[in-house]
Parts: sequence; structure tokens; C-alpha cells
Amino acid sequence: MPRLHADADPTLWVPVTGSLGWRGRRHRKAAIRMLLAQAGGGSGGRAGGVTAWAMSQAAPLLMRRADGRVLVWVWKDAPDLLVVMANVQELTPQLRTARAMMPMEYDDTETFRSPYLGIGEKLAMPLPPGPATPPFATYTWDTGTHLVSVTAVCADRERFGTVIGAVDDLARTLRFADDLAIGESAEVLRIDPA
Repeated sequence: MPRLHADADPTLWVPVTGSLGWRGRRHRKAAIRMLLAQAGGGSGGRAGGVTAWAMSQAAPLLMRRADGRVLVWVWKDAPDLLVVMANVQELTPQLRTARAMMPMEYDDTETFRSPYLGIGEKLAMPLPPGPATPPFATYTWDTGTHLVSVTAVCADRERFGTVIGAVDDLARTLRFADDLAIGESAEVLRIDPA
């Protein structure tokens, strides 16, 4: 099963993945609230707060079930400012079609190089088209069989430019590992190290 690994700087980031119970509850709530705002075009208020709270209670179990396919961090100095989520998905024909049908605004990507994942794409949206949508950046790598992506959501348009460099650094530490047993796949060539 594919898993993600990263070396997040502990002076800048607090990992949300793996935090259980009361430990990390505040960070989980902040991360979920920001991700919901980005996905829902800024739906907040009491309903958004209740949803974020409910999801923060379920998030540890959901992330444990994801088993390394999802990693989440928040900005240590201000958990409500910045959240970063990395995930890996199998590249199905449906996922390829959905990526090809994204709006034109998502075509404005730049090349992003990672020492572990190779050349990918970065899309930074400091001023998203919708006024309720927070600024965000996405990083994607197509491994041929899987899509590795990182999404960063920032709550403050003015501070987006000051934190995006740290997100770049975090995205460059991301690694993708797939467990293969010897003889599991006919397409895998194993060479004896001797």
C-alpha cells in the first residue's frame, strides 16, 4: 500500500495526522475549518464551526484508516493561518478525466522540482476568483500509477506570500513509498545488490 513520508520542520509545523483525543484537538479543528472553507467556497459561521468540530472528532480515526495516504500540518505560530494537506490517490481514468476538466484558472501552473518525486506542477492562487475562497497553492506529481498532491490553504491574503516559501520547503521533503514484496509484480525487476 502506498504511503507518504515528509520531514516537516518542527519549529514551523505541527502535525495534525496522528494526534488523538484532546492532544492536538485545537490544531485539528483549525485545519478542518480551513480545508472546509477552501472546498466549500468560504462557508463559515455557526454551521461551519459545528461541522469543523464534528470532523475534528472523527479525523484521527479517518486518518488512521487512510494509513499514510494523508498527512496534515498547521502553521505552529498561528494554526488558524495556514494548513497543508498531502495525499496520494490511485490514478484512475476518472481521476485523470476530472483533472483534465478543471477550470482554466488551474492551467496557470509552474514547474516544481522535488528531490524525491521529480518534476511536478505548482499552482499558486494568492487571489482566487471567488472573494470567499481563501488563497491556496497546490503541488502535484504524476508517478504514472498514483497522483501525489499537496494543498496549502492560507486564511490571510496579505500573509500568503510570506508563508508560501515554507510550504515549498515542506513539499520538497515529501516522499512516496509503495510496499512491494519480492515476486509480487511481474513488471518489477529486482537486481541483486552483489
